[in-house]
Amino acid sequence: MILADAESFAAALPATGAIMGLDLGTKTIGVAISDGLRGAATPVETVRRIKFTEDAQRLLALITARGVAGVILGLPLNMDGTEGPRAQSTRAFARNFEKLTTLPIGFWDERLSTVAAERVLIEADMSRKRRAEVIDNVAAAYILQGLLDRLTYLKSSNQAGQA
Repeated sequence: MILADAESFAAALPATGAIMGLDLGTKTIGVAISDGLRGAATPVETVRRIKFTEDAQRLLALITARGVAGVILGLPLNMDGTEGPRAQSTRAFARNFEKLTTLPIGFWDERLSTVAAERVLIEADMSRKRRAEVIDNVAAAYILQGLLDRLTYLKSSNQAGQA
């Protein structure tokens, strides 16, 4: 099921379980996965895109192996907040992937995620070649960490409202 916002996504998740973050590119898919308590995002791998069925099979294998409870896709909005062709492509990927899994699927604004990931890798003094190899899954971790931080905020504000 595809959910429109972080609140709906959070409500559809079980109390614990990892979340998978995806940074969809035209040639690769960056993959990051959180810990079961959803505190930290870790870059996992970069999937070389072949065709949707094979890409999805690899992602589903990771979902099963890592006990993933939900999937978040980076939504590449334009800087003015509008959706262009890349965002439409991401939404199409989500609709196709939804047919293969019952897990909740959500979106997270990924504007500047690759820029932030690149900056971190440069600060780590990583070579240009190595940066090219890991940029997509580091960007996926950046996207996923943004969602995890939002989920933590939602959880704490809900608990404060109940007190």
